Amino acid sequence: MYTEFYGFREAPFNITPDPRFLFFSDKHREAFNHVLFGIRERKGFIQITGEVGAGKTTVCRAILTELGPTYKTALILNPMVTATQLMRTVLAELGLEPRKLDRTAYLEILNRYLLEQAAEGHDVVLLIDEAQDLDPDLLEQVRLLSNLETDQRKLLQIVLIGQPELRDKLNQKGLRQLHRFETERYIAHRLRVAGADGRPSFSRWAMRKVHGYSHGVPRLINAVCDKALLYGYVNGTYDLKSRAIGQAIRELEGEVA
Repeated sequence: MYTEFYGFREAPFNITPDPRFLFFSDKHREAFNHVLFGIRERKGFIQITGEVGAGKTTVCRAILTELGPTYKTALILNPMVTATQLMRTVLAELGLEPRKLDRTAYLEILNRYLLEQAAEGHDVVLLIDEAQDLDPDLLEQVRLLSNLETDQRKLLQIVLIGQPELRDKLNQKGLRQLHRFETERYIAHRLRVAGADGRPSFSRWAMRKVHGYSHGVPRLINAVCDKALLYGYVNGTYDLKSRAIGQAIRELEGEVA
């Protein structure tokens, strides 16, 4: 219509999520970098939320464009399916064509594929758009997929893209383990990078207390773990339990022990 009138090569305001037209506001740039960093650092579970029309899907497409040939990706646009259908769709997106099998068989096929890709130096990324539509059963299925890993790395990076109510769903009591699990992996990763060889050791209750205080915010995780390490040093112990975290939190909040 008006493209020739204005001398456009194509319509500039199509509502389809073409990443070439993505305008990187500060928020878009932050979301884009957040997801890319999470994928490249193999954080395992990443979420991005925003209101309808905020550009989430376009950011998602831009991320797919940015990822190089060492990444294999599966993009789910309609998550309103059964858990079995979700698994079948993930396999189809990855170019796998399983016979009509059950969910357990699909999971075995996926795990085998992920191990093969890891051996070839490839990372596999699953992106689920409109993730606020995932019901509790599907969210549990996604959580199970996040458990696919070797001793060294997560085999599947999962990006959930949705409207703000997605955050509420993920914060439901039955799904808090998604966040807590990532807090534990974050702590383990930083210790490993720093050269830890099994010392120090944070107990499970210590990890839970760290997450309860930080809500998964890296800056707060760093602060409380740093104080806990100091506690261990002063008390001559490598085993950091809930007591160490409690003391660390009190110090951060300015309380006198």
